[in-house]
Amino acid sequence: MTSGSKYSFLEVKAKLKALCAYQERCSHELDKKMMQWEVDYEDRNRLLAHLIENNFLSEERFAEAFVSGKINIKKWGKVKIRQHLKQKFISEYSINKALNGIDDELYMEHLRHLAEKKYQSLSKEKDGYAKKVKVYRFLASKGYETDLFKDVVDDLF
Repeated sequence: MTSGSKYSFLEVKAKLKALCAYQERCSHELDKKMMQWEVDYEDRNRLLAHLIENNFLSEERFAEAFVSGKINIKKWGKVKIRQHLKQKFISEYSINKALNGIDDELYMEHLRHLAEKKYQSLSKEKDGYAKKVKVYRFLASKGYETDLFKDVVDDLF
């Protein structure tokens, strides 16, 4: 390691293992963390390779955990989840595999629940068209597919 690094190679290795053991991470997050610690490029690559070889780091596992959390806790749609995973440089294969694991019934249940909740929150809105547009925008911002939420919103009105 270069003399500019804050930590030794072994300290960085231990810190990264602890981070990965605590919660699923992606290589992009760990690379950013190592850049903050001023770890040089070759050592960053060696450390990431070590973590992958020893199963501390798995892109597929990360994508599945990310999707599960965003679907069940934040109630995000597939469009928004895909976008955020791409920002973390997750491969298309891992993204598709994780998104295909979503239970369709649960997904539609979340969509209906969000649409109804938003619709009820707009009870003071007099104009029906404006209310419908607001529900559309809300569901689009949550990352749901237009063709899915159009049918759900049409059923509400």
